[in-house]
Amino acid sequence: MKIKLIAIGKTDHKYMGLMIDEYVKRLGFYISFDFQILPDIKNTKSLTEKQQKVKEGELLLKHIDATDVVILLDEKGKGLSSVGFSEYIQKKMNSGIKQLVFIIGGPYGFDDVIYMRANGKISLSQMTFSHQMIRLFFIEQLYRAFTILKNEPYHHR
Repeated sequence: MKIKLIAIGKTDHKYMGLMIDEYVKRLGFYISFDFQILPDIKNTKSLTEKQQKVKEGELLLKHIDATDVVILLDEKGKGLSSVGFSEYIQKKMNSGIKQLVFIIGGPYGFDDVIYMRANGKISLSQMTFSHQMIRLFFIEQLYRAFTILKNEPYHHR
């Protein structure tokens, strides 16, 4: 199985980018992982929130294959502990899917077309974080999930 994370907009903070790169590198020891950053939608000041979500939805759909299992990182999603998330990943790997795609939406969330395409939703917290921080938190949790599955000490540090 391959795992892909899709996010819209580049990471503005140098140090956050370095930390993301570190965890992406670590993940390579466990699974084929692709972090795909899509360009920001242009001229958003002239768009309503709905119009921006529609444009982001159109962009996201271009990067999702018909056979992909798509999971949205969404505040309305199911909350999981780190161990629960590792079990979730293990079940997905055992199911024989080719590619598992996680998506971080834009600043206003997802368009309805993305909700309809999604196979599930996960919430990383009941708190609100910036979309840039969520990237790091998710990639770190994915790495943690694999260390839990391999019974490695990282989870208990």
